[in-house]
Amino acid sequence: MRKLWMCLAILFFYSYSHAQDTSVVYKGMTVTLDEVTVQAKRIGFDVNSFIKRVEEDTTFYRAFKNLRLLGYVSDNDIRIYGKKGQIQAFLKSRIQQNMQGRCHTMKVLQEETGGDFYNSKGAYNYYTAELYANLFFTKGTVCADASGEVPETSGGSMAKHKNQLKKLIFNPGQPVRGVPIVGGKVAIFDPEVRRLYDFSIRSENYQDITPCYVFTAIARKDLNSIDRGDIVINELITYFNKENFEIVGRKYSLSYKTLLFDFNVRMNVQMTKQQGLLIPSLVTYDGTWNVLFKKRETSVFIAKFHDFTGSVQ
Repeated sequence: MRKLWMCLAILFFYSYSHAQDTSVVYKGMTVTLDEVTVQAKRIGFDVNSFIKRVEEDTTFYRAFKNLRLLGYVSDNDIRIYGKKGQIQAFLKSRIQQNMQGRCHTMKVLQEETGGDFYNSKGAYNYYTAELYANLFFTKGTVCADASGEVPETSGGSMAKHKNQLKKLIFNPGQPVRGVPIVGGKVAIFDPEVRRLYDFSIRSENYQDITPCYVFTAIARKDLNSIDRGDIVINELITYFNKENFEIVGRKYSLSYKTLLFDFNVRMNVQMTKQQGLLIPSLVTYDGTWNVLFKKRETSVFIAKFHDFTGSVQ
């Protein structure tokens, strides 16, 4: 009997220790670790420091601004879908960006459009297309500062709204000031929001090539209807290169519904390092937006960036 109790005590201690070893608590949130990460933790991988790095990371959003600091060729494919799933409008183009110092110009090498992609005045007929153009297209000569920031040439609420929307889409996990209802709900590390998520770190090769630590935040499945109504980020999966902890890829899904608007967006971004700068090489988007008194807009776009040149001094 004594041996039995000893065995049970050892088993309990092992189970408790194992449970403690396969998770960490960071600022009140529990983060689950896979076996490879557990082994790395045992030989010196500082999990808490890594999570802090994830929490404070700004390089993902910065990478999009870095596109204004290099020359490149981009392949653009935007498709707008109708109610029955048919392609209602589209644009396919190849564009070359050329640099002179911190100023860049763009040259359209190829372009094909269909449907009502443009209106009768030659302007974009869809908000998604306008947002895409605001992100990736420029006209004339545009100059950026050392961070890739370009001063807004047009003021007013529309310019402010576009800037907020860019941050919401391309800086997931961080609060977005000025966005009503949604702005604070995307801050997944804030105490009131993080309780709605399951967090984990696993080891995985990105694109079967780059060894990465993968940080995942997924909305909990056991939430009640009230808490589920506060979810904006359904999942956020970020791949960090084990060698230098730089982001090499991110997948995420955003959705929300109110009486005034609703949206459901899925994105995938692949990164590359060019001229010493972190740059997106592939951006895919699949989403639908609906705003009161306007038509629902469902679209897919793919942006590929390659042939980088012209490092800014």
